[in-house]
Amino acid sequence: MKELAINGGEPTSLKVLGYGHQDINEDDIKAVEDCLRGDYLTCGPATEAFEESIKAATGAKFVTAVANGTAALHVACLAAGIKPGDEVIVSPITFAASANCVRYCGATPVFADIDPKTWNIDPASIREKLSAKTKAIVAVDFGGVHVASDEIRKICDENGLTFIEDAAHAMGTFHNGRAVGAIADITTFSFHPVKTITTGEGGAVATNDPELGKMIELYAKHGITRNHDMMRETDQGGWYYEQLVLGYNYRISDIEASLGVSQMKRLDQFGSRRKELVAFYNEQFSKIPEVQFQMDASPEDTVRHLYCLKFDTEALGVNRRWIFDALRAENLGVNVHYLPVYLLPYYKDLGHGRGDCPNAEDYYDHCVTLPLHCGLSNEDAQLVVDAVTKVVEWCRANRGAK
Repeated sequence: MKELAINGGEPTSLKVLGYGHQDINEDDIKAVEDCLRGDYLTCGPATEAFEESIKAATGAKFVTAVANGTAALHVACLAAGIKPGDEVIVSPITFAASANCVRYCGATPVFADIDPKTWNIDPASIREKLSAKTKAIVAVDFGGVHVASDEIRKICDENGLTFIEDAAHAMGTFHNGRAVGAIADITTFSFHPVKTITTGEGGAVATNDPELGKMIELYAKHGITRNHDMMRETDQGGWYYEQLVLGYNYRISDIEASLGVSQMKRLDQFGSRRKELVAFYNEQFSKIPEVQFQMDASPEDTVRHLYCLKFDTEALGVNRRWIFDALRAENLGVNVHYLPVYLLPYYKDLGHGRGDCPNAEDYYDHCVTLPLHCGLSNEDAQLVVDAVTKVVEWCRANRGAK
């Protein structure tokens, strides 16, 4: 067997296979071009059409498209009435925005540990972190795998909490026949380029609750409304509007929304391809005892955004950094998702540190994110498997050499 590329051998792949990449076709380009040639670049028909496409895909009755996934989370917390003095239970294995949205409202994020098999927030840990100050739960569908929503729903109902599902990774995922977007009290999405569908930047907030729907739209659009049913004064004319709360300019542009409308037409296609790749990876990596992949009770219902492996570094005789560098040397554009949020310097300055969530830390210390996107061919996927196999076999043969 050839040596690893980092030791002078040839890499498995001659091209770099990134962990994520947008899929843009000519229809997408034309949709954006048509918008640019039209009358509206923002606050126009494309935004409304994009919101309607999300409603159709998720079954949510109310959808507000926003500037990005972080804005979606902030708006969700505002609509839920999160305020200073409140606590919100969040997952630590996520992008910082899932906790930052709580801080934006002046409240305190409380980190619950993850399930060691699903890598999603653990309902048992949620129960341990409940207090009289708890007002909501932000549960992240990590990698696209749906959270234990039945158990989380029960916890929320028992304690009068708002269930916010951070589905930034999970557009297209279903649970018991229901699409993510119509399960939690509020669901947020992200349309960053590495997500299943993209608008460049962009996000959305979905709910089936009409009152929450009104507040979500209000907070996303300056706190201003022209809705006669919400106004406090008599309508003075077609120009008249009122600001009811301190909102934000989180509107998405029609340029982005036009791309989103086009992308949503291929949501099923994107989902099917991602499922094929995940099924192939799971089959191949199940043959390697030194790696663990994310457990998913219903992979046929899951559209995955990320594919991560947890390496048994003790058995392999190397640390995660060495594995990461070795896979990079094999031309895999691997990444790591995520450093536990509470270990970021900002949160450590607030008093958090190692030991807060042992399962999350154990996952982080051993995980690597592999390429998963619709631009991967079957041959590319095989190259990914070959590279991981090559690294593992080298470790077996040279245990203790690094």
